[in-house]
Amino acid sequence: MTERIDIKSLSLEELISEMESLGEKKFRASQIYDWMHVKLARGFDEMTNLSGKLREKLQQQYEYTSLKLIQYQESAIDGTRKYLFALKDGNVVESVWMKYKHGNSVCISSQVGCRMGCRFCASTLDGLERNLLPSEMLDQIYSIQAHTGQRVSNIVVMGTGEPMDNYDNLLKFLRLLTDEHGLNISQRNITVSTCGIVPNMRRLAEEKLQITLALSLHASTDAKRKELMPIANKYSIAELMDACKYYFEQTGRRITFEYSLVGGVNDTDEDARLLTALAGPLNCHVNLIPVNPIKERDYVQSDNGRIVAFKNKLEKNKINVTIRREMGRDIDGACGQLRRRHMEGS
Repeated sequence: MTERIDIKSLSLEELISEMESLGEKKFRASQIYDWMHVKLARGFDEMTNLSGKLREKLQQQYEYTSLKLIQYQESAIDGTRKYLFALKDGNVVESVWMKYKHGNSVCISSQVGCRMGCRFCASTLDGLERNLLPSEMLDQIYSIQAHTGQRVSNIVVMGTGEPMDNYDNLLKFLRLLTDEHGLNISQRNITVSTCGIVPNMRRLAEEKLQITLALSLHASTDAKRKELMPIANKYSIAELMDACKYYFEQTGRRITFEYSLVGGVNDTDEDARLLTALAGPLNCHVNLIPVNPIKERDYVQSDNGRIVAFKNKLEKNKINVTIRREMGRDIDGACGQLRRRHMEGS
């Protein structure tokens, strides 16, 4: 039996040619696309302006991605919600919904698990299971929007997985997400995170999208970065900075450096000085993240005084810097924690 096509991952143009190959009129593609990406239908049977015969045909020929909500937790502190969704093959992924004054943000996963091995992250403890399809990335957003009844205006691809390790699906997802016939999220309201896969950072730059690229830097020397992030064995900080510069040249978009502060590891005055030297020549923003402790690792969060001192040192040198507001700390806020608990059966 031939594998059914994943219909929610198709662009409108691809959907039009699919409908024509079924002997259907072109406008049917627009109707189906609208049901999937605007009305957020959970299946073909909800598409009431299609004939029963066509719906049956679609059912037979196409896979319709619709994630199943297993559980969600809501923070008593700030209303952040963490969602756990089941995929068709039994794997689970997590996503986070955050309320801000400027609108609602959703942080999505791009892979089931992760193979990057960053030392302070729960997502990577069991390795990579598989890449997510564009439809599976989209449906995290669609499901959350349906569940909360509120529009999502900002998307962050910073959950479980390394987006640049799933490059082709990521690119297709971004095109669908920003398509004017779909959810039509502004490219400027999308952030994609990477731990630094240099060739794909450069490929993304050449797409000239207006999204924000966030680099998980976490250390200012190659030696220290290698301790925290195995990817640093492949690409040096010098190569990373060149790729960041290239991204800015191609897109005009300021890079964000994500820097998790780990107590006694990368939060010294010398670290701040070296980070200033890296960030100074670039048009960038530094986002300091008090690391979320996980039980499988012995890293601890820098104390508040240290975090503020680190920020002040950067600011004195005219580096644009913020401390990330902690969201959902009381609900397994760190990437991969909820999924891991579920897998352990607790």
